Amino acid sequence: MSKIVGIDLGTTNSAVAVVDSGFPIVLADSTGSRITPSVVRFGPGKDEVVVGDVAKRGRNAAPSSTVYSVKQYMGRRFRECQENARSVDYPIGAGKNGGVEVQVGEEAHSPEEVSAEILRHLKSVAEAGLGHEVSRAVITVPAYFNDAQRQATIEAGKLAGLTVERIINEPTAAALALS
Repeated sequence: MSKIVGIDLGTTNSAVAVVDSGFPIVLADSTGSRITPSVVRFGPGKDEVVVGDVAKRGRNAAPSSTVYSVKQYMGRRFRECQENARSVDYPIGAGKNGGVEVQVGEEAHSPEEVSAEILRHLKSVAEAGLGHEVSRAVITVPAYFNDAQRQATIEAGKLAGLTVERIINEPTAAALALS
């Protein structure tokens, strides 16, 4: 049975960790960074997706195709967060069933699909660091997330190829780390 990784899917930054011999270890990417900016840039080609520092650095060059702070739209209706749309450089609108949709060129992406790109990246960081496939995760969410937002986070995990064993409140995760 594979190890379960812990993922902090943050609004600004994300991280992936594992417990080894009773000690939590935040895993580093190929550049040695243990923190990944929660930024996704979609290229002109359908399969061109960049996550993290490289996407963040390219935000000024391609603001309408660089998605950040997408966590605020997870599991929410567009009508609930129209005001927030003014705070980002990429276009958002109403998608299927009234949910939020991020428009990048001709493609539309749900917040769950964008978050799945971040989770895929963190999954690959974990696999490189551990030397084996990772398929199970616990993902943290803000304590104020409602059921729809929690379900959206689980869906993002599934889209990334993860079995989400549990969703845990961020303050609860912090308390567990200190116990």
